[in-house]
Amino acid sequence: MAVPCAPVKPHASSVIDGRNAIASSNSLDRRDELIREYSPLVKFIAERLCLRLPACIEVEDIINTGVLGLIDAIDKFVPDRGVKFHTYAEFRIRGAMLDYLRQQDWAPRSMRRKEKELAKVVRELEQKLGRTATHDEIAKEMGITIQELGDLLAKARGLSLLSLNRPKSEESEEEEAELGAFIPDSPERGPLNVLEKEEVRILLAEHIHSLPDKERQVISLYYYKDKTMKEVGIELGITESRVSQLHTSAVLRLKGRIGPKI
Repeated sequence: MAVPCAPVKPHASSVIDGRNAIASSNSLDRRDELIREYSPLVKFIAERLCLRLPACIEVEDIINTGVLGLIDAIDKFVPDRGVKFHTYAEFRIRGAMLDYLRQQDWAPRSMRRKEKELAKVVRELEQKLGRTATHDEIAKEMGITIQELGDLLAKARGLSLLSLNRPKSEESEEEEAELGAFIPDSPERGPLNVLEKEEVRILLAEHIHSLPDKERQVISLYYYKDKTMKEVGIELGITESRVSQLHTSAVLRLKGRIGPKI
């Protein structure tokens, strides 16, 4: 199935939300209605994820997994937390899709080893330098050319999507989340309200601020503004492949800096 270049995010449901979602789930007919209501959201998230993954990943498989995540959200939503059902469902849908992708293990082990090595080199080099490492410095530390580093970043783009995760907390029933799950679209509707992890938001904001200018712009536009990589490229005046490279580089830096702390 062909994936659109720029999937359009559907508006939050205006028919069923909050407490009404739970009330609706008590009836099979109303439950089906809720699933239909949020199907466009499932499709949007699946298509957006697939834009960053190898062509061998079938978007239909991701959508089907997302529907299971939506059903899980309907079953587990607790309205007393004061969070909109749309926000909670989006979190669960994306989490189910990422779990599925991790289980598929589509990336060669050699690629995973290189991605881990790259993240380790970036972390240790920046600790030694006491500042953000440049791509030239990273390449030199790894004993490769800048072109080879660019190729490695391009190949690692899908892995970066799946590898920067918050380990499951013993105090929380929530699942792992990708980087984007910790960056709310607006102050009142991010998954942080679900997880009540203010310290994560502060930590993430601090490290995003320390990224190189271009990487920071890419992360901000891609996660805060919910733009696709193609749209980010147009806004910054660079190619989509360059956006992908900057995104991967930023995620690897954030993984090295934040991973051990959350």
